Amino acid sequence: MQLLAVGLNHTTAPVSLREQLAFAPEQLGQAVMAARAWFERIDAHGSDEAAILSTCNRTELYAASDVANPLDAGAHFLADFHQLNYAELRPHLYMLPQGDAVRHTFRVASGLDSMVLGETQILGQIKDAIRTADEVGGLGTYLHQLFQRSFSVAKEVRSTTEIGAHSVSMAAAAVRLSQRIFDKIAEQHVLFIGAGEMIELCATHFAAQNPKSITIANRTLDRGEALAHRYNGRAIRLAELPEKLHQYDIVISCTASSLPLIGLGLVERAIKARRHKPMFMVDLAVPRDIESEVGRLNDVFLYTVDDLGKVVQTGLENRQAAVAQAEAIIETRVQSFMHWIDDRAVVPVIQGLQESGEALRRMELERARKMLAKGEDIDAVLEALSRGLTAKFMHGPQQALHRAQGDERAHLAALLPQLFRGRR
Repeated sequence: MQLLAVGLNHTTAPVSLREQLAFAPEQLGQAVMAARAWFERIDAHGSDEAAILSTCNRTELYAASDVANPLDAGAHFLADFHQLNYAELRPHLYMLPQGDAVRHTFRVASGLDSMVLGETQILGQIKDAIRTADEVGGLGTYLHQLFQRSFSVAKEVRSTTEIGAHSVSMAAAAVRLSQRIFDKIAEQHVLFIGAGEMIELCATHFAAQNPKSITIANRTLDRGEALAHRYNGRAIRLAELPEKLHQYDIVISCTASSLPLIGLGLVERAIKARRHKPMFMVDLAVPRDIESEVGRLNDVFLYTVDDLGKVVQTGLENRQAAVAQAEAIIETRVQSFMHWIDDRAVVPVIQGLQESGEALRRMELERARKMLAKGEDIDAVLEALSRGLTAKFMHGPQQALHRAQGDERAHLAALLPQLFRGRR
């Protein structure tokens, strides 16, 4: 069974490509089943496993499969599922086998592969992805063990290093960028579109600046009102945006919509109603909530998740020692996991030897019982039993040694004494 991780992230692909490869939350279960079917189509006798992680910064397929060229199969699945040109997608993909896949999984879970180094949100996203994969039967022995160990590694890294120290979150970066446009956020009206975890983080950071007002726009009004209440704000429906967008100076959007919620025409009308007063917009969603053409408007300052990523690199040099320590921990845990995989690989061999040995034991035991039933001397029976067992166990190794030649015979001659060295 081969482990693999295939995907792209913020370092290998721009947001314009990441949004094409992204899976909507409601797609994940179907996509996991499709990935398993994809591998099984290549090898009908396989017991393939699959899980998919899709966030604003990455889309990754994790799998365990016995098919030939599993990495290539996984990469083609991603392209086929989203109907993308494989030749154009391939340069942006990383395709990691076995130990490299394990190392990558541990690094992702620990926040070492994130745009915000050491951030903790990714761990929750992985757990959600694994829960979904498990619900549709995507997990087996290998992936279950891989992700359980990744959770343990992430906990160890966070508890024994300062990997999260000095980090600047996406939410804090959004505040920092907005302060370049508006001297005082306290004089601005802020609109948040969505009501998920990222919007909650952003609302917390902006609320600390005491803006004039905070509004939550969400498809479900009840959820929007619950979040708005925490920040003494108000909630509106997404359907109200066309009439009310012009009222806001700062707009932060992060939803799971597969299509843009805010188009160029809508923002043009809002800017006209504002008499060209500047508007600061941050689109943290992948796929994007705000059409990219909006950024071309003179009075709009539009930032994407990639733009914020450049801001959060501040202070990276202060964490290099923690990174080195975390990488050392991960490397040790990778070696441990690979040892477990090696052990798994010989399990069928051990089971086969045990079954063969058991069959020989029963055969000789039945022969001994027949001898006893005939009234033969018990010592003679035991002697025959022991000799019979020894002869049958030694027959296979002796035949292999006689048939082998050259280097193979020398190798067996050195190995067999170790295998049959008994305890004294």
